[in-house]
Amino acid sequence: MEFDPHSHRFPSARNVVYARGGMVCASQPLAAQAGLDMLKRGGNAVDAAVATAAALTAAEPTSNGIGGDAFALVWIDGVLHGLNASGPAPAALSLSSLKDPRAVAAVGWEPVTVPGAPSAWAALSRRFGKLPFGDLLDGAIRLASDGYPVSPTCAWYWGKAFARNREILTDPLFSGWFELFAPGGTPPAAGSTWKSPAHASTLESIARSGAESFYRGELASAIDSFSRSTGGFLRLADLEAFKPEWVEPLSVRYRGHDVWELPPNGQGMVALAVLGMLAGDDFGDLDEAGRAHLQIEALKLAFADASVYLADPASMMVDARSLLDPGYLASRRAEIGDRAMIRRAGSPERGGTVYLATADKDGCMVSFIQSNYMGFGSGLSVPGTGIALHNRGHNFSTLPGHPNALAPGKRPYHTIVPGFLTRDGQAIGPFGVMGGFMQPQGHVQVLSRCLDSLCNPQEALDAPRFQWTEGNRLQLEAGWDPLAAAALEARGHEVTVPPDSGGFGRGQVIWRTQDGTLCGATEKRTDGTVAAF
Repeated sequence: MEFDPHSHRFPSARNVVYARGGMVCASQPLAAQAGLDMLKRGGNAVDAAVATAAALTAAEPTSNGIGGDAFALVWIDGVLHGLNASGPAPAALSLSSLKDPRAVAAVGWEPVTVPGAPSAWAALSRRFGKLPFGDLLDGAIRLASDGYPVSPTCAWYWGKAFARNREILTDPLFSGWFELFAPGGTPPAAGSTWKSPAHASTLESIARSGAESFYRGELASAIDSFSRSTGGFLRLADLEAFKPEWVEPLSVRYRGHDVWELPPNGQGMVALAVLGMLAGDDFGDLDEAGRAHLQIEALKLAFADASVYLADPASMMVDARSLLDPGYLASRRAEIGDRAMIRRAGSPERGGTVYLATADKDGCMVSFIQSNYMGFGSGLSVPGTGIALHNRGHNFSTLPGHPNALAPGKRPYHTIVPGFLTRDGQAIGPFGVMGGFMQPQGHVQVLSRCLDSLCNPQEALDAPRFQWTEGNRLQLEAGWDPLAAAALEARGHEVTVPPDSGGFGRGQVIWRTQDGTLCGATEKRTDGTVAAF
């Protein structure tokens, strides 16, 4: 891929990072170092990804945890593999179980599905890793047991979550969350030390057992006991029955490259559909507002389809590939005109997620994403374990007959999506932008910057973003050209500029150059780092 490594078209304090020995890009520096340590020990990119992911549960609990879900794309020996480690609804949970039949709650036991993250770590290590699984969690265990100084962006989100949870988590059921994440009654400030011996003990158990203890051992029993004693739905049998699924990634062709995402129940289909719709457009003749308008309208169309069709594959009424059929995408592209239109899509929300990318000197590369969903998730913390349970079930529909309707044993529509780029059958590398329903929007914008504007990866991440929310409502990040913003308003977009960049996603990118050099970039919107040697 051609780009100018010295170019800085958008405000940033970062340059791209080059290395040949190995690279980890993550949203938290201490977690990235845990992954780099595995590379220096002789491990591969898979070992580094698992170590980083486990470390992020301790170093960035505002966005992910041991009780979350995970997805991965792994390039190794010239083949791209996909892993879906999202868990289903418990057998005891159904539409009739809901307190409010109009929606699955965002907190409490209703949105808790079987957590898949520990199973992802073990499955990746077992199939592709080089080092013993038990060694991969060493860095994560040290962070949790010894403590670490909380990074600035993480502290900011922690404080926001504490203020919100103090208002809504008033039931004693949630007391464990406050004991774990707000010891002494306050959230940790930037630079202050936070530790969790219970979290460390849980990671040690997962390391010893290859994650078996989480699904069929003492940790599973602890989760079952907590659920039974507090009116929850999750049971030991649900945990015992769960296994992550190896899946075949899907792709579309865009600007001479193949863009890869995972199939449903994740929303990677949205990004692929947009890129497929716009693959024939020449953006070179368009100004910033014209390009953004096309992308926004295509995203509305793709989200509209996702809201109707996307679900657990076992419940989908159409083949996922039919949504990427070139003829179908051309017909959807034909619906886009010069004016903003309401496409009857859902109402995207913000989420809590971590994304990381790793690469090694031998060509193995990993795109990995892990999440508790809405910040800390459900607000539930399993006593004595440090396990904060996610709230992925909040994305279920409550409309009977809808493909994504809540049902026992069913996986919900999932927002987290790792991405990967290849050209002529060779790996370019992993990329991702975390942030709930912003994720496919971030994928489209970052890739377009790289492939249409030939931005280097850091420039592509630094560029100000847009986020479509619902109807014709459009958020523009601070830094947009006022003339471009006015031009979008003239087309019918209802433009606002939020006071912070929290809703515009946080991404990481690693590209491999033709001579095998690794080129990494990370976010100015987070505490991220590129760790390499």
